[in-house]
Amino acid sequence: MAETRTEALHRDAEGLDIQAPEAILVSLADAQIEAAKAVRNAIPAIAKAAKIIAGRLSGGGKLAYAAAGSSGLMALADALELPGTFGIRRDRIAILIAGGDEAFRTLAGGPEDDTEAAAAAVAKAGIGAGDCLIALSASGTTPYAVRAIEEAASRGAATIGIANNRISALLRQAETAILLETPPEVIAGSTRMGAGTAQKIALNMLSTLTAVHLGHVHDGYMVNLLADNIKLRDRAARIVAAISGRDRDEAARLLEKSGGAVKTAILLAAGADSADAAQRILEEAGQKLRPALSALEHDSGKDHARTRK
Repeated sequence: MAETRTEALHRDAEGLDIQAPEAILVSLADAQIEAAKAVRNAIPAIAKAAKIIAGRLSGGGKLAYAAAGSSGLMALADALELPGTFGIRRDRIAILIAGGDEAFRTLAGGPEDDTEAAAAAVAKAGIGAGDCLIALSASGTTPYAVRAIEEAASRGAATIGIANNRISALLRQAETAILLETPPEVIAGSTRMGAGTAQKIALNMLSTLTAVHLGHVHDGYMVNLLADNIKLRDRAARIVAAISGRDRDEAARLLEKSGGAVKTAILLAAGADSADAAQRILEEAGQKLRPALSALEHDSGKDHARTRK
């Protein structure tokens, strides 16, 4: 098997084990920074992928992540936070990790070779036409990830591949390929380091841009968050107050009236007659707050003009 970048020895690795602790840490930190910079070259592909995901989710489809090992942990971190941060329903997100639930305790290496389990996981999750699957693998050759993307494609799902090696089966199989060409690891082959860092950054960018397309972000605020604890309820009130110009207590009252929906509360503050009316305005605006506010302002202006007549 030809050596890939993710298996090669880093230029600063020679004599690493006999260097001073501070020198070792400098090498590790610099390698992480260098790996992170590799994401910039993938921006066009990430932008394309986000548009595809947003289209599938807005059409009622699901988003699935498939990976093994460290890449599986990166996928898991991104997927689990989508409902709380952006209000994407949990039943619209599927996480397929080699080894299943046991991977959360042991993360054994063997299951990443189980292609039958990958195909079965895609089928069990019901991934098909109208859905989208993201498969991750640092090497780009992990059998579980490659088989998952093949199975999803055969069922009509859109497929996105994320890998850190240019020439790889995963990127060849993916409808949209995201190459994160990170340098060799300081600890050769330990892709939980630089490659994993780049994957985490790329996934953060991908899911955040998807949320922007879906109307879940307004002026840098997460206006579709799921406020299910004290911290997030406070954050929701602060978001309503910041966007609407109301004080914190009034924002909290409007949130209660809206059933905790941030966008609805903001529209109530802007003059919507009721929570139901605000919801109708949002639906007509594609769940995007800015056009919904403009439509409400326009309607209010027409009503004011009629009153003056």
